[in-house]
Amino acid sequence: MSLSELRVFGRTGTPISPLTLGTMNFGEGPGGLSGGAPTGADESIRIIQSALDAGISAIDTADVYSQGESEQVVGRALRGRRDEVFLATKFHGQMSANPAHSGNSRRWIMQAVEGSLRRLQTDRIDLYQAHRPDYNTDVLETITALNDLIRQGKILYYGTSVFTPAQLVEAQWLATTNHLIPPAANQVPYSMLVRGNERDVLPIAQQYGLGVLAYGPLAGGWLSGDFVLDAGKLPTRVHSLPGRYDISGPASERKLLAADSLARLADKLDLSLVELAVGFALNHPAVSSVIIGPRTQEHLHAYLKAADTVLGESVLDAVDELVAPGTNFVERDAGAIVPSLEYAELRRR
Repeated sequence: MSLSELRVFGRTGTPISPLTLGTMNFGEGPGGLSGGAPTGADESIRIIQSALDAGISAIDTADVYSQGESEQVVGRALRGRRDEVFLATKFHGQMSANPAHSGNSRRWIMQAVEGSLRRLQTDRIDLYQAHRPDYNTDVLETITALNDLIRQGKILYYGTSVFTPAQLVEAQWLATTNHLIPPAANQVPYSMLVRGNERDVLPIAQQYGLGVLAYGPLAGGWLSGDFVLDAGKLPTRVHSLPGRYDISGPASERKLLAADSLARLADKLDLSLVELAVGFALNHPAVSSVIIGPRTQEHLHAYLKAADTVLGESVLDAVDELVAPGTNFVERDAGAIVPSLEYAELRRR
């Protein structure tokens, strides 16, 4: 596998690179989820252009990343190079103090897309994605609005992110029965430590020919190489983001032990843990492209090196022995907790 070996994005027929550049860390404003400081605009542009020069042909961003600044940075970086890129962005997150400036309603989608087009300095978005499900909005309203944007030429394809298996099937069924263009893609977390989507989401994507952008190959930093028991201490993100890196519970303790075991496996194979992690995520037949999220040029180079990693059956079997297929250690690793599990009042009389 290398960046020159393009993959077809689901049933669209569009070729994209096996790595997609994620831009969540780019921009000066709030919105980053990595626990580190956001990467400034000038450095972000240098990283984007280095990624394009290296052969990455897909970029994924969102309006909510740094409250629009990430999209602005991407727009600046793509001046003169827009046609080289499969450009994806997302809507749903709240974009101002006004709660109406969020969600998956037709009213907000029609406003949100104009903002993204303006910030990205483009006349069309290749892939427009619902960043999260909206349990207050009928799915048919959402996909009808997105269908209209395709007809208007403002977006070329639309997709979803962390939708449940039932929501994925519902969206396909509603589009088909209402003579609409169905979703073409789904974005999901997938890594050696976050394998729950192997149970149903990834097979459903294959069934319907969805392009899959897999994010979090390093499992939010758990597979960065920092979480090694012999290191004597855990990285600062454990303390700065306790909600995400709480290791006090038994599930997270098992996750920590698994991360340590995977680091040892990588060392035995003479690979970096990043190489093993990215190689694993790229291997699943449903995955079209793996989203990487560098904050520095050094991070980017490590990811680029990992794109050449080829894992044999024996290595994949060894990973399966350490983390069984279909495993999520904690519920939040799925990307979103469905309301029926998150809110007690929805499961009690």
